[in-house]
Amino acid sequence: MVVTGAASGIGRALARVFAGPEGARHVVCADIDGAGAEAVATELGGSAQAVDVGSEADIVRLIETTESELGPIDLFCSNAGIAEGKGIDEPDEMWDRIWRINTMSHVWAARHLVPRMVARGGGYLFSTASAAGLLTQIGSVTYAVTKHAAVALAEWLSITHHRDGIRVTVLCPQAVRTNMTGPNSANPNAASVASVDGLLEPEVVAQVCVEAIDEERFFALPHEIVTEYRRRKVADPDRWLGGMRRLQERYMED
Repeated sequence: MVVTGAASGIGRALARVFAGPEGARHVVCADIDGAGAEAVATELGGSAQAVDVGSEADIVRLIETTESELGPIDLFCSNAGIAEGKGIDEPDEMWDRIWRINTMSHVWAARHLVPRMVARGGGYLFSTASAAGLLTQIGSVTYAVTKHAAVALAEWLSITHHRDGIRVTVLCPQAVRTNMTGPNSANPNAASVASVDGLLEPEVVAQVCVEAIDEERFFALPHEIVTEYRRRKVADPDRWLGGMRRLQERYMED
């Protein structure tokens, strides 16, 4: 199996739980932080690759190297992501960067893995999105839009390729204790809003992911309240929008 963003946070927790209690035959730890990925791989007895998921060529190299050296990838955890940008007036360069990492990385992984998985009768695609992809992200339109797109892609893959034996799970947490939610995060106000229902440890989130994959459930929702928020949004969108406006006024600075 392969985990991107494996040097820290949720990715590292996923690699650890699969290499440990879940007994994965081999875990490939991929991260733009090559030294960090190598450290986790050494701890787990796996292997590491330095990978920029914002580059399709890097993802192709990750897939081809893994399958040629270790065998078919049965589970690909497309986990790496960033939380950058705030308003609609962010320059195109910012939009392109977060779009490539938060959305296109999942597209590229599927583009190059789905044909292989179909040919061998199936496989599993796991992706990390966010509760922002189901609701929104106050304070960061770039994050909200790219995470919505990541969820939409996962839905499409599940619908289109279920009959091919491909299973899909998408992780949609609120705040998790990672670099994205620390005091040095790119958008600390947005991180504060995301923490309104509690800050979970990566290890807790990883366990929820494992359970969702074992049960072949589409959503992994570590914060159970997100299910209720989704119901409210669908049941009465105007009321939900009003509540989100009030939440914005409470947390965001002028």
